[in-house]
Amino acid sequence: MAKDLQDSNRRKLFYSLINIETQSLSGSGQSEVFQDHTLIIVSEGLGFVEAEMRQFPLEKGTGFLFEPGLLSKINAEERGLSFYRLTFEIIETGEDRQSEMERRTKEDILRSGLLSCKPFSQCKLLLEAIYHSRKSTDEIEWFAGHTRFQELLLLIMRANSSVVQITGDHEAIQRSIHYMEEHYNQAVTVDQLAEVAGITRARYTQTFKEVTGRVPLEHLNGLRIERAQQHLLLTNDRMHDIALSVGYSNEYYFNRRFKRSVGVTPGQYRSFHQDGLRVFAPFLEDYLLALDITPVAQYSHAEWGKQEYLALHNVPEVDISTRNWQELSRYTPELILLDNGFHRWHLEECSRIAPLFKLPVHQEDWRATLYSAAAVFGRTERVQEVIGNYEHQAQQAKQLLTRSVHSQTIACLRISVYGITLYGCEHLGYTGSVLHHDLGLQPHSLVRKLTRGKNRMNLTKEELANLTADHLFITFDRLEGGGRELLDTQLWRSLPAVRNGCVYEVDFMAWMNYGVLSHQRKIEDVLRALG
Repeated sequence: MAKDLQDSNRRKLFYSLINIETQSLSGSGQSEVFQDHTLIIVSEGLGFVEAEMRQFPLEKGTGFLFEPGLLSKINAEERGLSFYRLTFEIIETGEDRQSEMERRTKEDILRSGLLSCKPFSQCKLLLEAIYHSRKSTDEIEWFAGHTRFQELLLLIMRANSSVVQITGDHEAIQRSIHYMEEHYNQAVTVDQLAEVAGITRARYTQTFKEVTGRVPLEHLNGLRIERAQQHLLLTNDRMHDIALSVGYSNEYYFNRRFKRSVGVTPGQYRSFHQDGLRVFAPFLEDYLLALDITPVAQYSHAEWGKQEYLALHNVPEVDISTRNWQELSRYTPELILLDNGFHRWHLEECSRIAPLFKLPVHQEDWRATLYSAAAVFGRTERVQEVIGNYEHQAQQAKQLLTRSVHSQTIACLRISVYGITLYGCEHLGYTGSVLHHDLGLQPHSLVRKLTRGKNRMNLTKEELANLTADHLFITFDRLEGGGRELLDTQLWRSLPAVRNGCVYEVDFMAWMNYGVLSHQRKIEDVLRALG
C-alpha cells in the first residue's frame, strides 16, 4: 500500500511546455516579473542574473530557473549573451494537490536558481529540436517537441541532482558577495556578511571558501585592490584619497595590502603610465595598436586562431586555451590588461606573471573603452585623433555607398554547427552600429523585426527562408565549427542574395570584435563588396 501511494504521488506532476524562444542581449536587460515558470539556457556569451538582491553568473552550458512572481533581470557582459527561453507550467493531478510529497518534489527535483545544463551538446540538440517543433501544425511533430522537453528536463534534473543540497548555501554566499560589491569602501566585518547571508559565522566562512576558494575578507580585499588599480591608472587622485575611497583607513595599510596583492607598491603601479611598458592585452590588442602601442605577445586560440587582421606578424603568440602561462612569462610582460570576459579564459591566473589591470566595463561603447585604455598608458591625447580618423573614413564610405547601394537591403549572418545567428541593426552587437548607423546601410525588414532591442537573434530555417535581403555578409564561427554544409542546401541556394551572387564572406575575428581597427576593417570590406 505504501509503495502504491508513493507511486501515485510521483505521477501527480507534469511539466507542460508553453513556449520556447531565443534571445540575445548586449547589456543590461529589463527587470520583469515572470508570470510562468521560466527556464533560460545559455548558448553563447557571458552574463549574470539579478534576483532577490543576488547575482548569479551565466555562461555557455548554464541555465537559470525562475519561479512565477519572481522579479529578476538578465544582464550580458561585454561580448553579449544568447540563450533559449522556455516557459512552462506544472500541472498537478489527484485530490491531494498540496501534499508534502509534491512540495518536496518541486523543491528538490526542479528547484529555482542556477542550473548546470551538461552535457551541453546533448541539451543543445534537444533545444534545437524543441525550437523547430514550436510552430508545427502537425500534431505528431508538436507532440514530439513536448516529449523532447521532458527529456531536456530529465537531463537537467540528473545533472543537478548532486548539487541540490548546497544550492541554498551557495545562493547565500552570492548574496553576501553582492553586498561586498556595493559596500567595499565601508567597514565590513565577517559577522555582517554572515548576517547578510543568513547563516552562522563559522558555516559562512567555511562555505564561502568552498565556493570562491578564498575566505571572505580576502575576497573583499580583492575588490578593494581592483578598484584601487583603476583609480591609480585612470585618475590623478592622491594616494591618501585613493586609500580612503576604496575602504582603507590609512595610506600605510593600503600600501602594504596593495603590494601583497599586486606585487608592486601603488606608486610603482602608477608608473605604468610610462612609454615603453611591456604589456599583454588578450582581446584588447585592437585598442593598443590604435594607440600606437605594440603588445609583447598576442593572444591566439587553438580553434579560433589569432586576429590576423591586426597584422601582428612579428609579435609572438600565446594560446590562451592551454592555460600554459609559463609560455607567457618568456616575454616578461610588466602589465596584463584584461577585459570583462577574463574569467572565461582563467586569465586571472596570469597574476603570477605580472600585475593585472581590469578595464572598466563599457559594454559596446568602443570609444569609452579606447579612452580607458589610453588613460592607462597616458595617451589620452591620441584618442580624439583616432576617433576623428574613423569618423572621417565612415563618412566618406557612407557617401560612396549612398550612390552605389541606394535602397538595397543588408543583413549579416554568423554561421556555425549550432545554427545561424542574425545580427541586429541598432547600436548593438558587433556590426549594427557600423553597417546601419555609421554607413547608413538599409537593414532588411526581417532584421528590424527579429532583432528589435537585441544585438543578435538565432534564426530558424523558416525565418532564414524569409531573409530576402539584397546583400548578405556572412562569417563562420571557427570555435563552434562546421556550418558550411548550409551553403549546399536548397534553402540557402534559394535566397535572392545567393542567386544574385551578392553574398560576401568576411573574416570572423575582424567582424566579431568591437575595436576601432575592427570597425575600420568592416568599412573596408563593405566598400570592397558594394562600393
